[in-house]
Amino acid sequence: MYDVIGDVHGCLREFVQLTKKLGYLWQNNLPIHPDQRKLVFVGDITDRGSSSVAMIRIVTRLVDQGLALYVPGNHCNKLYRFLIGRHVQVAHGLETTVQELDQLDAQVRDQVSMQFINLYTKAPLILYLDQQRLVVCHAGIQEQDLNQPISNRIKTFVLYGDITGKKDVNGLPERRDWAMHYHGDPLIVYGHTPVLKPRWKNRTLNVDTGCVFGGMLSALRYPEMDVVSIASSMPYSENRFRSFPD
Repeated sequence: MYDVIGDVHGCLREFVQLTKKLGYLWQNNLPIHPDQRKLVFVGDITDRGSSSVAMIRIVTRLVDQGLALYVPGNHCNKLYRFLIGRHVQVAHGLETTVQELDQLDAQVRDQVSMQFINLYTKAPLILYLDQQRLVVCHAGIQEQDLNQPISNRIKTFVLYGDITGKKDVNGLPERRDWAMHYHGDPLIVYGHTPVLKPRWKNRTLNVDTGCVFGGMLSALRYPEMDVVSIASSMPYSENRFRSFPD
């Protein structure tokens, strides 16, 4: 039994509210479910929100204790590269996480950084759950790429979606609607592209309902197939949300 949570992006308040609504009890600063349900994070637990460090600590502890599963997103990938000393642009949300880290004393900063590095390096890009009936990855995956070795092309797709390299009218990366063309049997649950409400298309579900942009934080209860959401406390940014044909 899984609860697959969309992009948290440092929104700790909504994360706590959502887990409580899902029936988790907070013990020692961790959400524990009395029925041994397991949280599954679709990536992008940091950046843009105000509590990225707290989310790193919580998710790391949950995964280390076998209480949760996690796949990285594109923001996770960028934070990882920053922490290991690669040259990355500290922008598009990363600056908020770096600012939080810089406010810690050096020893604690190093500890949190290593926690995230270890979380990232151990994480699979794609989770195959419930005898491969459920697939979880950050931005989606094409049917023909399921259960294939991870090539650079597949990694890019899983982290960034079906990008064209162009920008849309709002200056955001243009992404093709890969879910429209998915006709596989496994249910693919993903995030990455903010939508106003959880989007079901064929056997896919986008659970990124733009919490950090004033939308909602959403989760799929599996195998019940119920979606549970919490309203965001963040300011609403209409141009951050994408719309797709039904």
